[in-house]
Amino acid sequence: MVTTPTPITNDDSVRELDATEKQSMTVAQTKTALITGIAGQDGAYLAQLLSEQGYRVVGTSHRPVDDRSPVPAALKVLQLDLSDTRAVTDVVAALQPDEIYNLAARASSAQLFDEPLETAEINGLSAVRFLDAIRQHSPHTRFCQAASSEVFAGAHSSPQDETTALAPVNSYGAAKAYAVHMVRMYRKHYGLHASSAFLFNHESPRRGIHFVTRKITRTVALIATGQADHLELGDLDSRRDWGYAGDVVVALWKMLQQPAGDDYVIATGKSHSVRDFCRIAFAHVGLDYTQYVRSNPAFITRHEAVALVGNQDKARLQLGWQATIDFQQLVTMMVDADLALLKQTK
Repeated sequence: MVTTPTPITNDDSVRELDATEKQSMTVAQTKTALITGIAGQDGAYLAQLLSEQGYRVVGTSHRPVDDRSPVPAALKVLQLDLSDTRAVTDVVAALQPDEIYNLAARASSAQLFDEPLETAEINGLSAVRFLDAIRQHSPHTRFCQAASSEVFAGAHSSPQDETTALAPVNSYGAAKAYAVHMVRMYRKHYGLHASSAFLFNHESPRRGIHFVTRKITRTVALIATGQADHLELGDLDSRRDWGYAGDVVVALWKMLQQPAGDDYVIATGKSHSVRDFCRIAFAHVGLDYTQYVRSNPAFITRHEAVALVGNQDKARLQLGWQATIDFQQLVTMMVDADLALLKQTK
C-alpha cells in the first residue's frame, strides 16, 4: 500500500547546510534513498533533508501514514513488514537504492524489556535482511544502521566511543548490538559500504509523547494553560546526553558520503539530568518545577554504573559534524512547539 501523506506544520526544522555540504549534495541529486521508519522523528527530518536537496526519497512504515505525520508531502511511503525477509528483499531488488537508512525500531523506554522476540526481529534481524538483500541484489547500495547508546548501557567507562565494548542490559540494546556486529561482519566479509551510527538520546518537537522528554514539555504546556496541575516522573537525577534530531540526521547523511563504511558515535558530549530538563522547561513558562514535579520510584527503570555520554571526536574530525542546537535551545524549542500545538487543537 502506498500513501501520499500531508505534513503537519512545525517550527522546528533540519538545520541549514553550509556551502560545502550543499555542493556535495548537489552532485548526488539524482540518488534514491530508502528510509525505514519514515514516520518517526528521525525519518521525517531525514526525508525533509534529502528531499530538499533533490534526492528521490522512498519511505517505509509498518502502518499507514496519515496527515498527522510530519512526512514531506507527495513522498512515496510503502507499508513494509521488516520481519518479512521476502518483502525486504523485493523492495531492495526493485528500488536499487543508492542509500538505505534503517531507522525503524521499537524504541519506547517502556518497551526496553517487553516482547524480546519482536524487538529482536525489528531492531536486530531487520538489519541483516537489508544487508543480505544488498549483497545479493544491489551491492552498490550504501547502508546506515541506526544503533543506540543503549548498547553501552552496561559500560564501565565514560564517555563512550566507537571502541567501547558493547554491553547492553535489555532486549532493545541487545538487538541493536547484534545489528552492529552484523554490519561490521558484512562490511568486512563482503566489502559493503555499511555503517552504524551510535545515536545517543536525541529529541525534538516530533518526539512521541510516550518519551520522557516530550512527556515533560507537553505537561509543561498543559500546566501553563491550566489543563494540568502536576507532572509525575521517575528518577530526576538520571542523566542523558541529549541532542537535537535535526542535527543527528545530517550526521547520518554525512556517514554515507564517506569513501567507506565505518562506525560513528553521534552525540553532544555533554550530559544533563531529567531535573535540568524540568527546570529549564518550567522556567521557560515562568514556573518553578519544584512546585509541580513529583518523583515516583515506581517509574525508575534502572541506575547506570557510569554516565552515558558520547565522545563525538571521530564524527567531528572525519565527518565535519557537530551539534548546533544546545540543550537549553532544545528544551525551549520543544516547550514552544507543545504550546503551539495546544493552541491549534483548541
